[in-house]
Amino acid sequence: MSMTFLERIGRGETLLADGAIGSLLMARGLEPGAAPEGLNLTAPHVVEEVARLYLEAGAEIVQTNTFGASPLKLARHGLAAGAAGINAAAVAAVRRAVGRRAYVSGSCGPSGRLLKPYGDVGEQEMGDSFREQMAALAAAGVDLICVETMTDLREARLAVAAARSAAPGVPVMATMTFDATPRGFFTVMGATVEAACAGLADAGADLVGSNCGNGSARMMEIAAEFKRHGRLPVVIQSNAGLPVLRQGAAVYPETPADLAQAARGLKALGIAVIGGCCGTTPEHTRAMRRALDEEA
Repeated sequence: MSMTFLERIGRGETLLADGAIGSLLMARGLEPGAAPEGLNLTAPHVVEEVARLYLEAGAEIVQTNTFGASPLKLARHGLAAGAAGINAAAVAAVRRAVGRRAYVSGSCGPSGRLLKPYGDVGEQEMGDSFREQMAALAAAGVDLICVETMTDLREARLAVAAARSAAPGVPVMATMTFDATPRGFFTVMGATVEAACAGLADAGADLVGSNCGNGSARMMEIAAEFKRHGRLPVVIQSNAGLPVLRQGAAVYPETPADLAQAARGLKALGIAVIGGCCGTTPEHTRAMRRALDEEA
């Protein structure tokens, strides 16, 4: 990549991100209930293989296997003390796969804990946990950080602020997950798209948007809301629909062709980063790549 991530966003380009990781790791031996991030240390070649599949499918942004790699989240699996090494190994695996042909995005998901007064974690403790992860991701050389799948705007703001303080100079994308209600789109913790736009921008995000929880049609509506209420470039990463049970297994119904059509619509709307979330595969990414290239 001859230009930085933010340089390309500033030029008005639409960049393609990758898709789901957990399902691909499970297909390659990740045990149910185990921490996916543990594979960064025990089977880095598997993490590298998944990253390479998305690169070969045309993704320009490939995420690290660190969604649950904040110390607070890793504590559930007894891995908190190894947070720095787990994050560093994840970045190294993706970098081996993509080199400089794609941007390495440091993934940061929710801590799995609730802030006081709803839960038992204070803002200082949660912020410290995120700062430890962000510092490790930055030291390992990520090109950007993606705070994702957030439902609590307070927690999302803490994570963005942690990135700003512990990883200065590293661009930050921040995405939240919304549900459709008769009164509009809200996260389960009550945040609106308008509140997310303002709150995430105020915390220091460079791009804002939504991932997970919705198929492509709903995500198109959410994307329009972000464009309406915000001033920052927008990120949209939809599921391959909502899962349905078929012969006892959860199946995501949207095809690569469905996601390709959605990518065309999102690009026409001026969305800066388009990618996939749950249920998407390298085949979905490949179809979106072709669709975006056709629209160029």
